[in-house]
Amino acid sequence: MIDNLNSDVAESVSVEAFTEAAMLNYAMYVINDRALPHIGDGLKPVQRRIIYAMSELRLHASAKYSKSARTVGDVIGKFHPHGDSACYEAMVLMAQSFNYRYPLVDGQGNWGSPDDPKSFAAQRYTESKLTKYAEVLLGELDQETVDWHLNFDGTLDEPSYFPARVPNILLNGGMGIAVGMATDILPHNLNEVTSACIRLLEKPNSTNREICELIKGPDFPSGAEIIASADTINDIYETGRGSIRARAIFIIESGEIIITALPHQVSGSKVLEQIAAQMHAKRLPMVVDIRDESDHQNPTRIVIVPKSNRVNTNQLMSHLFATTDLERSYRVNFNMIGIDGRPRVRPLVPLLKEWLAFRSATVIKRLEHRLNKILARIHILDGLLVAYLNLDEIIRIVREEENPKAAITTMFKLSEIQADAILDTRLRQLVRIEEQRILGERDELKVERESLQAIIKSKSKLTTLLKQELSNDSLSFGDDRRSIIVERQEAIAFSDKDLISTEQVLIILSSNGWVRAAKGHETNPRDLNYRSGDEYLASAPGRSNQEAVFMDSFGRTYSLDSHTLPSARGQGEPLTGRLNPPDEASFTGVIIGEREQKVLVASDAGYGFITSVADMVTKNKSGKSIISVPKGSLSMQPLAVEDIDQELVAAFTNEGRLLIFPLKDLPIMSRGKGIKIINIPSSRSRERVEIMSCLIVFSEKDTLVVSSGKRTLNLKMGELEHYRGERARRGLKLPRGFHKVDGVETLSKG
Repeated sequence: MIDNLNSDVAESVSVEAFTEAAMLNYAMYVINDRALPHIGDGLKPVQRRIIYAMSELRLHASAKYSKSARTVGDVIGKFHPHGDSACYEAMVLMAQSFNYRYPLVDGQGNWGSPDDPKSFAAQRYTESKLTKYAEVLLGELDQETVDWHLNFDGTLDEPSYFPARVPNILLNGGMGIAVGMATDILPHNLNEVTSACIRLLEKPNSTNREICELIKGPDFPSGAEIIASADTINDIYETGRGSIRARAIFIIESGEIIITALPHQVSGSKVLEQIAAQMHAKRLPMVVDIRDESDHQNPTRIVIVPKSNRVNTNQLMSHLFATTDLERSYRVNFNMIGIDGRPRVRPLVPLLKEWLAFRSATVIKRLEHRLNKILARIHILDGLLVAYLNLDEIIRIVREEENPKAAITTMFKLSEIQADAILDTRLRQLVRIEEQRILGERDELKVERESLQAIIKSKSKLTTLLKQELSNDSLSFGDDRRSIIVERQEAIAFSDKDLISTEQVLIILSSNGWVRAAKGHETNPRDLNYRSGDEYLASAPGRSNQEAVFMDSFGRTYSLDSHTLPSARGQGEPLTGRLNPPDEASFTGVIIGEREQKVLVASDAGYGFITSVADMVTKNKSGKSIISVPKGSLSMQPLAVEDIDQELVAAFTNEGRLLIFPLKDLPIMSRGKGIKIINIPSSRSRERVEIMSCLIVFSEKDTLVVSSGKRTLNLKMGELEHYRGERARRGLKLPRGFHKVDGVETLSKG
């Protein structure tokens, strides 16, 4: 419990209630007095106080520059009792043309750069004044158009908001983080926003899509591209939330890539660092140099030099967009304090309508203020005319009466204000010309009075006035759109395969499961050195940017990037160091190729089918089951398929039988047992007597070279016809001496 010791009567409050109230008060303070902008002028309190303090110091656009420290001192001493550095940074932000679409502060000196916005000089060195655009916020401040409140110590009045003539909340945008909420409003183009306001004044029931025909999207001060479809932008404005992406603009000059515009708040030096880091890490082998040629004439000019003119610049830039700040995403959250003083997220159309309601009320206050002044002046002029008509009597009263003011008010039924005006009139003004001037002034004021009263009473005339004022400000301060809006494909970064060179490699697998990769396809894997007790098992030619797929004896496949395999200069490394096959499994083959490559997989039980490399590839270190191998059988070396319709299959058994049939007789499957390739009789004993020992895919132009020990047999197409038959047949016996086939190779005519 906490006792309130500041009062005569002690009050006990629970810690929970006290903490909740304190937190709520703090949250509301941060929301209303620090983080969120007001819908009326689009400013946070610190920004408003800086602008107001500068106006009080008469630092208008036509004035001379004044030290920024003078302004900061006034702000923190009179209105904003916080740190001077934070106040100065807020002031700098409003002066940076690369951050603010329409800057409010005109700075002289070092106010930072797009490369390093924080590189501005200290406040004692820089000078500043208000820009001409700031007039749209301050122009009507002294016409009783806004509410005022006391400053932090109760000694001065400050405006609660400015009577902005344009929707600055959208034009310059802003970001802020409060307690439990945040705001992210992107800058927009003044011409587009004022056109949308005029459209809503003319057609209040306009839809969001109709307004989006005028407001194309955000408009960043740095230019660049906004890559979004019209539907995406429409959805963002429909809800007041979302995200939008901006992308750098580049051109090609003499084979070099020139970046001419960067996304909003992106540093060119940081982009250079990001690209250089990728080059150092060998992630950009197609880039040989980068340069920053930015100067005063070309604020953004980053040069990227490709390795050769064969480099696809669009793919290169797509990679850079995906991996650097050359493309950036921006959150959109139209959260702001409304006219009612409450924070809320507003879609675009309700936002503009609420601002127009604010503007209408402001204009009415301005007109009423002027009308009251006119009425007061006409009242005085009426009194002066009475005096001129009775000038001799007025002079007599002044000379003879002890209380001339009371005598005048009684005799001529005038008010005290009129009597004071008569008595304050100088003798030199008591001439006929002065009387004519008063009559002319009164007539002019009466005409203006009638005009003001007509506007105040007529909604249509008020609307016409609002449209005229918006159009005038658009002509005075508007400019062309800087950020073009275009629909682009999503940026895609290079994969590891895209970044490596596509060299020819030969993947070599040993009987004990050791693997290595030789450059080129000319290496004879049987001539390489193997570890003691190990020997050559299988090899597969491919390219370094492809994945090598390994088959184990259980029919499971495993894949590794071929460029990561050890060189054939050594004895390689065991696959079990990278993969997790079953303990009883051994590796039986390897295949490499594009993912669309067709592959024949089979088991020595005589079953098989056609699949693809894509179906065999897996990221799982424990492998992927492809072919179901019968108990006691083993999978065989996968075979690459070039033309299913034209190629043949030759199946050999360990009993010296050979069967040849068309490859197209086998089905295409992603996984399974497959169908029978060659008929192998079942054995009554547990041990298998006959197995399919060799399998090969060849064309009719090829010669089969059959090896059995030291003997070889060349079978040409005419001789092979003898062994052709239907799939799943027993096949025919090979000549004597070739009943035990050790291997089969193809020999092409060419």
